Amino acid sequence: MIERRLPYRPPYDWAAIRAFLAKRAIPGVETTDPAAAYARTISVAGRHGLVTVEPGGDGLRATLHGVQADDAPAVAGRLRRLFDCDANPAAIADCLAGDPVLAPLVTARPGLRLPGAWDPFETGCRAILGQQVSVAAAIGLAGKLVAAFGTPLAAPVGGLTHVFPAPADLVEADVALALNMPRARGAAIRALAAAALADPDLFAPAESLEDAVLRFTAIRGIGPWTAQYIAIRALKLPDALPVGDVGLLRALETGTGRPSSATLLARAEAWRPYRAYAAQHLWAADEAAVKGR
Repeated sequence: MIERRLPYRPPYDWAAIRAFLAKRAIPGVETTDPAAAYARTISVAGRHGLVTVEPGGDGLRATLHGVQADDAPAVAGRLRRLFDCDANPAAIADCLAGDPVLAPLVTARPGLRLPGAWDPFETGCRAILGQQVSVAAAIGLAGKLVAAFGTPLAAPVGGLTHVFPAPADLVEADVALALNMPRARGAAIRALAAAALADPDLFAPAESLEDAVLRFTAIRGIGPWTAQYIAIRALKLPDALPVGDVGLLRALETGTGRPSSATLLARAEAWRPYRAYAAQHLWAADEAAVKGR
């Protein structure tokens, strides 16, 4: 067992990021517990392990199991991206506070973070599975994907039983049949797997948001919404914005109805370069409103 501290700039809204991850936890791969910890399976240098992350003082505390000492710094770096430890809350708040809808949201959640990704390919699969369905339905499909094609742990721990499938596990898999979903969506996952195998830099940092979106929309079955979502979580591009997202439009609804995608895009110019953080605030507000109904 290895422990690592993940410092951040306060404030940090642990409850919000934990709730986000808990709602989207893939069965068998991720869990959250009453002690406010997040845990998941990982694969590093061909070895399988577990990580647990929980709040601890002025940073997060990560506990690594099955990780070699030489790999610990890289694992900690990936966890920092997952938990957005390098964000500057003050700069984000200053940027977004000028919007009359966002200002009270930023005040209510001053340390809201932008959840990243442990594994970019996993996040790409999540995004494809989430096309045209609810979060709960998408997570159900992800759990079936893991059960069918994931690698079982030699020693399962609680609800952690599998490592998420690698691109090689899915590139020729009949995902649609196994998950009983539209064949086009299964083909998109296979296409993403093929692209990841063909290009080791598929999820590398992009020169611009536009370049990232073009990179992913070139893959059959991935449209602008999916590409922007991958850009937010996997590439950690703070200005990404899935303009047509229903939750964003619903969160900005007024007495005269929801804004159009074009209206949202125009309004979001004032949110640059933190449009993704604005989206996260709006998603959080929308989820709270839906839950309260």
